[in-house]
Amino acid sequence: MRNRVVITGLGVAAPNAVGIPSFLDAIQAGKSGIVFQPDLAELKFSCQIGGIPPVNEAIRNQYFSELQLRQLNSSGIIYGVIAGMEAWQNAGLPVATDEPDWDSGIVFGTGMLGVDKFRESIYKVDEGQVRRLGSTVVIQTMTSGVSAFLGGMIGCGNQLSANSSACATGTEALLLGYERIANGQAKRVLAGSCSDHGPYIWGGFDAMRVMPYQFNNDPERASRPLSATASGFVPGSGAGALVLESLESALERKATIYAEVLGGHQNSGGQRGGGSMTAPNAQAVKRCIQQAIQQAGVQPDDIDIIDGHLTATIKDAAEVTAWCEALGRRGDDFPYINSLKSMVGHCLSAAGSIECVASVLELHHGFVYPSINCEDLHPEISALIAPERIPQQVIKQNSTVLAKANFGFGDVNACVILKTFYQ
Repeated sequence: MRNRVVITGLGVAAPNAVGIPSFLDAIQAGKSGIVFQPDLAELKFSCQIGGIPPVNEAIRNQYFSELQLRQLNSSGIIYGVIAGMEAWQNAGLPVATDEPDWDSGIVFGTGMLGVDKFRESIYKVDEGQVRRLGSTVVIQTMTSGVSAFLGGMIGCGNQLSANSSACATGTEALLLGYERIANGQAKRVLAGSCSDHGPYIWGGFDAMRVMPYQFNNDPERASRPLSATASGFVPGSGAGALVLESLESALERKATIYAEVLGGHQNSGGQRGGGSMTAPNAQAVKRCIQQAIQQAGVQPDDIDIIDGHLTATIKDAAEVTAWCEALGRRGDDFPYINSLKSMVGHCLSAAGSIECVASVLELHHGFVYPSINCEDLHPEISALIAPERIPQQVIKQNSTVLAKANFGFGDVNACVILKTFYQ
């Protein structure tokens, strides 16, 4: 018999807020975290705006020593540790002392980590200064660097790993943690993902011309998912983290339960049927949603909210079409649908986890956050669903079931079904 899995801890470092209390206020208010980035302008980027978490010195000092901060220049590790440790503390869990916590594990993913450290290292190696590289180069640049940092800080003795599946990384991490607990191989898993920021991460996307350049003087209006004037995604960074726990363990220690994970699905379009390295196979997207619903044991009509991937590109209308076909719902019958990227931009490998945190908060606190900047709804989307199903102001509503999905480069998909917890 599979274990029921619930969420008992949350942590976040997002462009519009750091920490759960501030993030909750920000997403309810529709607060944007996208600002002008002078370094991008100096480097002649077309898109000169982005979302970077407002992490100050006081926040850093809560989690890192002065020596660590002198050595660290991987923003992704900093964001991941902040979000991960907040989630662990939010769950009311202790840090292991003499012996590892054999029942607790970590799955914390990322995409490109430590690029600034790579750049620094390349110059030193090319100049024959290998001995001056320092002792943290490998830790800061390996994909599992964040999970390794967190594993040591918490003392986890169960699975300790990192995943990497482009924009689907965070949602995939949640599903990997869910499966481990459901199968009885762990009691708790800290699941999440993070992303570095900066020109060396974002430059390739600017070269692909998939980021907007028309809003450099008006950054807060730039990220426009579902809009007719959407012209590309705004880059962002940060981290999100969730503590997944068996229901039995959560009840035993009287933990706050934010939501239940009912199940989900991951697949790939195989870069066939219209799918490519950068574009999704529509059939695979639809199938991923349908399989997630089936695995979760719910019906399409049960879904109250869709927290979409919705990047503010030409694929937004195709995504809404896939949801309509997968659910067999449209018009006034369609669930509420929103996109956190309207406020924080596309946080790349951190997108899924930050958006999953927002989704859990929606269920736990009974609201639907606004999808800002889509006052001019895309005509292909308005032909499919009623405009009022896309909230532009916060809506107070006690929802029961939420579907969260992310679709990434490489034609990969992940969808998780979350539910308000009722004992």
